[in-house]
Amino acid sequence: MDLAWIEMDIQKRANREAMALPGRSITVNQMAGLLGDWRAGSGHGPAYARLALALRALVLDGRVPVAARLPAERPLAQALGVSRTTATAAYQLLREDGFLHSRQGGGSWSALPPGRHRRGAPWGPAIPQDADWLDLALAAPSGGEEIMVAVAAATGQLPAHLGGHGYEPRGVAVLREAIARRYEARGLPTSPDQILVTNGAQQAIDLVVRALISPLEPVVVECPTYPGALDVLARAGARLVTVGMSPGGWDAELVVSALRQALPRLAYLLPDFHNPTGHLMPEACRAAIAEAAAGSGIHLVVDETFAELALDDVAVPPPLAAYDDQGLVISLGSISKAYWAGLRIGWIRATGSLLTRFQEVRGTTDMASPILEQLVAAWLLDQGAGLLDRHRAALARGRDVLVRELAEQLGDWRCGVPAGGLSLWVDLGAPASSALVHAAEAHRLRLAAGPRFGPSGTLERYLRLPYTLDAEDLVEAVRRLRAARADLDAGWRTGPDRGPVA
Repeated sequence: MDLAWIEMDIQKRANREAMALPGRSITVNQMAGLLGDWRAGSGHGPAYARLALALRALVLDGRVPVAARLPAERPLAQALGVSRTTATAAYQLLREDGFLHSRQGGGSWSALPPGRHRRGAPWGPAIPQDADWLDLALAAPSGGEEIMVAVAAATGQLPAHLGGHGYEPRGVAVLREAIARRYEARGLPTSPDQILVTNGAQQAIDLVVRALISPLEPVVVECPTYPGALDVLARAGARLVTVGMSPGGWDAELVVSALRQALPRLAYLLPDFHNPTGHLMPEACRAAIAEAAAGSGIHLVVDETFAELALDDVAVPPPLAAYDDQGLVISLGSISKAYWAGLRIGWIRATGSLLTRFQEVRGTTDMASPILEQLVAAWLLDQGAGLLDRHRAALARGRDVLVRELAEQLGDWRCGVPAGGLSLWVDLGAPASSALVHAAEAHRLRLAAGPRFGPSGTLERYLRLPYTLDAEDLVEAVRRLRAARADLDAGWRTGPDRGPVA
C-alpha cells in the first residue's frame, strides 16, 4: 500500500472540502499589515519569490488560516507597491508549491501541500521515561507540602458528607462558593449557582463543545492555542476558523473580523497568559471582542486556567465575562496550573440555563467530581496562597533562567519574555520544530513541536518551552537542545512528532 499516495489524496480532499465551505476572507489591508516589511524579512532573490516566501510563512505560522480567501492580485500589488506581474508570479509560485488553490474567476484560497496536515498526538508517553529524561513537553508545576495540609483538612471535613450519596452534580457548595469569591476578587460578581465543578478544564471544554457544537459548525480559535481544545473540537467535527497571533499578541480587528465573517456558534480564547505564548489580552481588546460577540449572539468560551499566574507586577484586566451583559461568555477554570494537576478539579462559570445543559451532557459519561478532591481544592483556593506565591516565584526564576540560557547557547532563536504563564514561545527561525523534537529524543529530552498547537500542520517555526522544571534542569535542558540543534545542522532528519502536551 502506498501510504504517501493515500496521505496526498487525504490532503487534496481536505483542501477541496475546505474551499467548498464558507470561510474567512483576508482583506487587502489586513494582508498588507500581516506581511509588514516582507522585503526585509524574506531573504534575497527576485521580489516575486520573496513575496511568495513571506506569504508561505504566514500560512505555516498560522497567521493566515488554511482555506482563507486571499486578496486578488491587482489590489494586493497596489497595496504592497509592487507590479501586478510580481503579485501574479508570487501566487503562481505558491500554487506550484501547494500553498494556494485558485478557481477561474472565483478567487484564491490558502492551502497546505500534502504531508502538512495536522496529525493527532497520543496523550500517553511516546518514549521511555526514567530519571535521566527531562520533560519539556508538559507544562505543569509540581505540588507542595500545602497539598498534604489541604488533604488533611479535607479529610476532617469529609464526615459531614458521608451521610449522603456523594453525588454533587454541580459540585460541593464550599468549593463553588470559593470559586465565586475568586471571581468577585477579580472584578466579576458571581454567584455559586453560576458554577459547575468539573474534572479539570479539559472536561469543561469537552462538555461545552458537546453541548453546543454540531459537525461542520464553525468555531473561531487562536493560532497557536491549547492543543487539548483542538483535539476536542476535532472529535466534534467542528470547522476551525483560525485567527493568527502576532509576536505582540492579539489583533482585535482580526478577531472581530473573524467573528463577523464566520458567524461561529462559539469562539475559544485564552486571554490570560495565553498558552503557549504567555500573552495577556488588553482590556480594550476584551471589550471589543465581547461587543462583537454580543452583536452576533456568539458564545465566547474563555479558558482562564492561567489567570492567577502573573509573574511580574502587571495589571491583569477583569475577566472577559465582565464585559458581557448577555450571558454569552462561558468561563473555564482549573487549579491544575496554579496549584497541582493531580487533583483534576476544574469548573465552568455560565448562566443557569447553560449550566443545566452542560450538566445533562455530563450525565451521559460522568456523574460528578470526587468529594474529597473538591474539599481539597476549596481549601487551596481559600488558604493556599503560600503555595501559589511559591509557584509564582519559582516560575519567575525558571523563566529568567531559560531566557538567559537560550540567549547564551541558542542566540539566533527569538522569544518574548511573558509577564506570566508557564512557557516561552520560541521562534526557531526555520521550519524545523518537528525534526528538532525527534532529534532531542536522542539526548533524552522530551519536547512538544509547534504544529501541536495549531491545526493543519502550521507553526513549524515554533517550539513551546515550559519553565516549570528546576533551574538546574532547565540549564541542562538547553544544553541538550543545543546538542539536538547541532545534530540537525549536521543533516539529521526524522518524521513527525508524537507525545502528550498539556
